[in-house]
Amino acid sequence: MKVAVFGLWHLGSVISACVSSKEHEVIGIDQDSEVIRKLSLGEAPIYEPGLNDLLLEGIASKRLSFSVIEPEALKNLEVLWVAHDTPVDNNDNADVDYVFSQIKSVIPLLSKNTLILVSSQLPVGSVKYLEAHAEQYFSELQLKFACAPENLRLGQAISIFNNPDRIVVGFREPSDKEILARLISPITSRIEWMSVESAEMTKHAINAFLATSITFTNEIAAICEVVGANAKEVERGLKSEIRIGNKAYVSPGGPFAGGTLARDIGFLHQIGEDAGLSTPVLASVRPSNDEHKKWVRRKLVQHFGNIKGKKIGIWGLTYKPGTDTLRRSLSIELCDWILSVGGEINVYDPVVEDLPNHWSGKSTQCSSALEVLQLSDALVVATEWPEFREIEIDSEVFEGKDYGVFDANCFLKDLLSNVSSHYYSVGTSAFSGVTE
Repeated sequence: MKVAVFGLWHLGSVISACVSSKEHEVIGIDQDSEVIRKLSLGEAPIYEPGLNDLLLEGIASKRLSFSVIEPEALKNLEVLWVAHDTPVDNNDNADVDYVFSQIKSVIPLLSKNTLILVSSQLPVGSVKYLEAHAEQYFSELQLKFACAPENLRLGQAISIFNNPDRIVVGFREPSDKEILARLISPITSRIEWMSVESAEMTKHAINAFLATSITFTNEIAAICEVVGANAKEVERGLKSEIRIGNKAYVSPGGPFAGGTLARDIGFLHQIGEDAGLSTPVLASVRPSNDEHKKWVRRKLVQHFGNIKGKKIGIWGLTYKPGTDTLRRSLSIELCDWILSVGGEINVYDPVVEDLPNHWSGKSTQCSSALEVLQLSDALVVATEWPEFREIEIDSEVFEGKDYGVFDANCFLKDLLSNVSSHYYSVGTSAFSGVTE
């Protein structure tokens, strides 16, 4: 079938490449001509493992092409798949009007009966709003709308798209379901069909549940630290409770970051507030998470007393492994704080080439993770790149130093806890170690 994917940053680039690999004819459209030019050469606008190769395969097969917004690119489509990444500011406020304006701009160019499938992260009720707009101004087009909330994660997007647990799809009419089934069934047979509003709400509920689970667990872990309990042992106790289960999101560790979870918490809190509903649980999630962002800072101060003049090593700078994105990175926030209190930073990240300009003169970009260890008084495991687990460390690096290792998620416990007597992870004391 003929599909246009509208919006070609991370979400749209992945959808375009993956859907074209399922034998559909895909044209990716965007208002940015430079993005179109690079994509046409197989160059994604953001780093995602395997994406450039998949783009090139689609282009070579003639099933994938790219175009700026123009009438010819939008003619005779069966589906317009809206994949704009919803912008989020530094306070986790989503710019939904931007996405609305983009969709409204192409509606007049669509052919009659086109089905618009919305995957952008928008608040529940957004599809109904767009339906009303289309009916008021372009009723002759008889456009149809559906919703399939995005479910991708940076660094794992292709594997998750091609092998999903299931895909949630909200639709209006049986005829829409038939079209959507032809589009999605080559990806998976595990489709959860529901109303549009339920699909929109499901995405909010999932992210709100995960965010609440993370903050709950980290508050429990903070108490564990002060009473001498081991949060990893408590985790085993929780997961062995039949009413909770071994897949529960109750692992102590770092706070959530990036804006996605916070965005949906914000959507739900605002909807509740507008309706006159009290949502104290949702209202408490972000403050709790913000407090937990200070964990490494507290532990550094606990370890050194005064950080001024200390050289703090940082392994990893990106928002998460598998991406080169620095925006909303907790590692960047931590480095800014260290510099603000007079510390110095030695940093290494396997994909980051350029450091922020305001770090000039206060930071050293090392050529390897081992160099970071050798130059520093402490190490923070900030981004959990798998290659860090392959490093061979000589314990002599730590000799004669009051060296602290701060590894919130116990990511490198096996590698580092035996070479530094001061190994800190969330929910344990520096000397208690971690049991399995």
